[in-house]
Amino acid sequence: QVQLVETGGGSVQAGGSLRLSCTASGTDTSADFCLAWFRQAPGKEREAVAAYDRAGGSDINYARSVKDRFVISRDDAKNTFYLQMNNLKPEDTATYYCAADRRERRDYCSFRVVGYTYWGQGTQVTVSS
Repeated sequence: QVQLVETGGGSVQAGGSLRLSCTASGTDTSADFCLAWFRQAPGKEREAVAAYDRAGGSDINYARSVKDRFVISRDDAKNTFYLQMNNLKPEDTATYYCAADRRERRDYCSFRVVGYTYWGQGTQVTVSS
């Protein structure tokens, strides 16, 4: 039983940067989880932008569209993980969601919406050209 809250969205010019935060609370937040960031533009499917490769791991998988521009990090002491977004493009405009799924240690994580059970409320990112 986990609740996730995203913050940090806003409007930025192309080429700018934003950092999104996702803070977790509730039961068993120190357990092993798969953690990921997704985004959804109007009329489009929700898509993964970045996810940890394994529950409790440190390797990260990135969508090709954001690789070398976006970076995931986490602060376990604060029950928070982040999405640093650099060199933003208009195509990055979307509602961004953090997601988590309770897993056994070293389980492989999903790059699909169906692989996650806990979701944040979403935070809007708008990039102008």
